[in-house]
Amino acid sequence: MSMQTPNKQTTITTISNKKNKEKITMITAYDALFAKIFDGEVDMILVGDSLHMSFFGAKDTLGISLEAMIYHTKAVCNATKQSLVVCDMPFGSTATPQNALESAISIYKNTDAHAVKLEIGKEGLETIRLLVENGIAVMAHIGLKPQFVRSHGGYKIQGKSEQDTQTLIALAKDIEKSGAFSILLEGVVAKSAESIAKSVKIPVIGIGSGVNVDGQVLVWSDAFGFFEEFQPKFVRRYLQGAYLIRDALREFVKDVKDSRFPNSNESY
Repeated sequence: MSMQTPNKQTTITTISNKKNKEKITMITAYDALFAKIFDGEVDMILVGDSLHMSFFGAKDTLGISLEAMIYHTKAVCNATKQSLVVCDMPFGSTATPQNALESAISIYKNTDAHAVKLEIGKEGLETIRLLVENGIAVMAHIGLKPQFVRSHGGYKIQGKSEQDTQTLIALAKDIEKSGAFSILLEGVVAKSAESIAKSVKIPVIGIGSGVNVDGQVLVWSDAFGFFEEFQPKFVRRYLQGAYLIRDALREFVKDVKDSRFPNSNESY
């Protein structure tokens, strides 16, 4: 049964009002097929640049284009009537505030996305302000930032020291002042993540950042067992998807080879 009110569109205000009242749920999707399944079951659907890895098979997220993100966001929006859709802004599309504004305007003009997400540090505050001033809703991504993987020398957990935690708290407060409607907090030590979430009035959505934040997001192929290469510590697999698909595929292959498919009822 759907967790959302039937046919009621989740809005930015809906998400904002859940702070300290109800946990927020978010899952990624890259196409209309899965978006239709997820729609109304979760509060938000993220068209993440993670698709470059899980959908395209690349080693990181850096190579995906803005055009590709727009294409996949269009597909997700075509099948979504209730969940709020957020489009990830890919590497290079937010290099300067003006560059980010042009990229975000292109996303808004060419898709029905409700918001954009951008990975930022303190340098991105001006960008948030510019986007918000131009009517674009922003989710800010801080903590472990996959687009910075090469410059940071890998995927490194954040918030391990008090100084690091205080830096993230200060950044979160500045992000709130800049007008972002929410924060995605990735790969932050649970105790630090809790402090960050409590320091701001906007929702903080965690991934690999413990339970004491305002909501959780997972990449769909991780959550449902379609990505088999490795399982990050923060991922709980709710389905053995790859196993089930492979098992069903082998049954199809066997039926074809044994001339059991199609049968008379499946033939014209």
